[in-house]
Amino acid sequence: MNQIDIESTDLNLLKVFEAIYDEGGAGRAALRLGVTQSAVSAALARLRVLYADPLFVRTGRGLSPSLRARELRPIIGEALDKCRQSLSLARPGAAGFGGRSVTLGLSDDFEIALGREAIAALAVAAPGLRLIFRQTHSRLVADMLMAREVDLVIASGGLTAPTLQRVTVGQGGYACLVDPASLAPGQDALSVEDFTRRAHVLVSSGGFIGVVDEVLHDLGLNRRVLAATTHFSALAFLLRGGEALATLPAHAARGLAEVAGLRLLPCPIAMPGYAIEMGWRADALRDEAVAVARRCLLGLLQGFGWVTAPALPE
Repeated sequence: MNQIDIESTDLNLLKVFEAIYDEGGAGRAALRLGVTQSAVSAALARLRVLYADPLFVRTGRGLSPSLRARELRPIIGEALDKCRQSLSLARPGAAGFGGRSVTLGLSDDFEIALGREAIAALAVAAPGLRLIFRQTHSRLVADMLMAREVDLVIASGGLTAPTLQRVTVGQGGYACLVDPASLAPGQDALSVEDFTRRAHVLVSSGGFIGVVDEVLHDLGLNRRVLAATTHFSALAFLLRGGEALATLPAHAARGLAEVAGLRLLPCPIAMPGYAIEMGWRADALRDEAVAVARRCLLGLLQGFGWVTAPALPE
């Protein structure tokens, strides 16, 4: 096998690889890079020869990465990050953020609670820097950080890998959301009987069991789940016009109650609290864009005033 000579290799091909991988198609990659689609297709042909692999296979929804492409993504991502870090030394500060982006991994409950404020804070702290929200959860965050699919994460667990750094920014708890039309006049709380009598909408990746079911089981109680969804944001539509309720992290419940006209109520059963953490790869902070985003988001998170749950009435 002939050894590849880096001196004769166009390193701009790596940016094309990154763009195709992230965007899932040559057309979108071309828009991202500001070049023609034919230029991207030509670069992909050269990449396939360079790595002796198809790299991306056409599907009904674009280009899907091959196994070799998945192996290459974190390596190429690290190489490009180091190039960006070197350039940031020549262009320090906010003036160097134009065209840059930072990817924040989080579940949609955190996006509901913090997304708008995060966008506003970054616009002031790092003008020109694009903030990309990418959905994840505690079972995926470590792998996504190590694979360089995200630069920073906000999560409730999953950041124990020794190669990652993390800081606890608050403690969270749970609250209930219901359509106010389903409540009696003046009602501002649910009894345990009312809580178990009503149908529930479960938010769960599996669709069957949630933390509420575990707590109820320990109390010798159960509930009737009417439907399940994987996204907290869907509750803004699923709860309207019915008597079903949902139990969810209090920070997301407050945001949804505000924009969807739902009623926020204390959970009548004692729910466990959980730590809210921010995590990152140690080497990521060498990139000034990631370092600025981290400082800005940490300030936002630590000043958020996390509340474990709305207070139960006396």
